[in-house]
Amino acid sequence: MRLGNSSRRGILTGGTWCADHNKLVSHWPSEEEVVEILTNDVRGGGSACNLAVDMKRLDPDFLVSTVGVVGDDEDGQFLLAEADAVGIERSGLVVSQNGRTAHTDAFTSQTSGQRTHLYIPGTAAELTPDHFNFSDVTARILHLGLPGVHPRMDTAWGEDPNGWVTVLKKAKRAGIATNLELCSISADRIAELVRPCLAHLDLLVVNDFEIAAIAGSAAEGMTDMDAQHCVDAARAVLEAGSMQLVVAHFPEGAVALSEDGGEFLIPSVSVPSDAIQGANGAGDAFAAGLLYGLHEDWSIKDAIQLGHASAAASMRGLGTTDTAASWRECLDLAAKWGWRDTF
Repeated sequence: MRLGNSSRRGILTGGTWCADHNKLVSHWPSEEEVVEILTNDVRGGGSACNLAVDMKRLDPDFLVSTVGVVGDDEDGQFLLAEADAVGIERSGLVVSQNGRTAHTDAFTSQTSGQRTHLYIPGTAAELTPDHFNFSDVTARILHLGLPGVHPRMDTAWGEDPNGWVTVLKKAKRAGIATNLELCSISADRIAELVRPCLAHLDLLVVNDFEIAAIAGSAAEGMTDMDAQHCVDAARAVLEAGSMQLVVAHFPEGAVALSEDGGEFLIPSVSVPSDAIQGANGAGDAFAAGLLYGLHEDWSIKDAIQLGHASAAASMRGLGTTDTAASWRECLDLAAKWGWRDTF
């Protein structure tokens, strides 16, 4: 598939830059139960940060720029240094004097491998559509997120139902292809924020719960869905918007539907259990691999497989981008570990 204007190059990530205060615990405790924190460190987090770093790790020569708001504090300085270390163009990453950088306490259970995020918006609450000026942007793709954790973006902006719609419309007018990243908020809130965006998206890359939430088919307490449920939800979402491609990923694989009727069910990498440190950031890594492949005009299948390989590589570390690797290294690792059986 041809995504956006091929004369444009690179990707612009916009939205969430936060500091993840990562904590490994033996298990997630019940209320009033005490559990020991086994390790504790700080890493970059948020969709705009994670995908930007992942892209530069996939290909150091790839053009990556970003838009966001951080605070003038230790976490903010850490994030700016992270961007500089990998060569992200960050003139759009504003340093605010009005508060603390957005941050999470990100707990990973050693027993289950599941993660739980406790989030403080901080300066992320200041982000508005006015931070996005596409007049001098040469990127081919905008990767935007995260609805639900940016208070001013989540509310009406002018005549638009929320600021996400406003930014997507501005990007489309500038000739930039658009993608939206989501996070784990309630199904009703996902649907409320994302459905108005569908008419202004070229791509939608989300997980199984999120695609069901947008489609209105997420049951209360649902944690995973079978492939057919994902296909049905992806088809309903594709028909409701303007996307060229809708992708839903989950641990066993991914389903993708294209506007021309293509349907793809691609199994994920068979990552050895003893190689997994955590899944924090695996979704961002999947999106990075997929978007990189599509940007480079790979086939949909090859781009999805790179997404799976990138996600597999990221699962070797607790931080969101600690073990991100070049696209060749990711594919070599996938070939070494092999692929899951067809689901």
